[in-house]
Amino acid sequence: MERVLRLFSEAVCSAINGTRAQRELVPHALRDLIKLETLPVCLTEIAYNWCSVICENRRGLEDWEGLLLTALEIGFRHPDSQVRYIEARLAHTQHHLEMVNVVFESQKSEAIADLLRAWTISVTPAYNLLGTCTERLVGLHNLMPFSSRLRQLVMRLVLFIGYDGFKGVGVERFIGLLNYLRVTVEDMKSRFEWEKLLLKTLQTSEGGQHLSHQYWVLLVELVISPSPLPRPKIPYNPQIVTSLTEQESLSEK
Repeated sequence: MERVLRLFSEAVCSAINGTRAQRELVPHALRDLIKLETLPVCLTEIAYNWCSVICENRRGLEDWEGLLLTALEIGFRHPDSQVRYIEARLAHTQHHLEMVNVVFESQKSEAIADLLRAWTISVTPAYNLLGTCTERLVGLHNLMPFSSRLRQLVMRLVLFIGYDGFKGVGVERFIGLLNYLRVTVEDMKSRFEWEKLLLKTLQTSEGGQHLSHQYWVLLVELVISPSPLPRPKIPYNPQIVTSLTEQESLSEK
């Protein structure tokens, strides 16, 4: 089956680079794949390569944006993709950068989740590519509601690139995203990493002022729980104490 699919993939790539009549067959071929009840594991890698080829040849393709979203869906929407290819190293190209505008401008929650899944699925995530999403992500919750899957993947991205990865978009906007996500202990696969991220955020003036009261409570829960790793020292900051008191007073009203 894998050999057949790889031959099919070569045919799709050739058609994208071929005549107009050949290119017109590509959308039909990809949409037929989506209808399959079970998608083979190798399609994750194959579909991601299609994304690169589609972006590279976008000027010669009619509705290349729709074709791109279809390829992403084939590779990363299938339920099995939640656990498969964790060890994979997908081949990232410069053409994959073209996906960012198309996917985010679609304002389709699941399409955005497909993109984030593609860039976080490997043990070693595509940090450089993920960094291109930060500007879009911090304001995304003002444009559309997050699906449960998108919320989980955004949290995964936040943990991968950390506080420093969002410096370019501004601390206050990053905090707005955190407040929208409302991360809980149940969401965390790495409590220690979340503890470090929240502490780093709170040590900024914006963090003390704007991080929601829920995270203060969460941080206390994390700090008092046993940890095999040494915890970072927290410098005393009277401004943080004042902000916490104010937040607590507001929550009681």
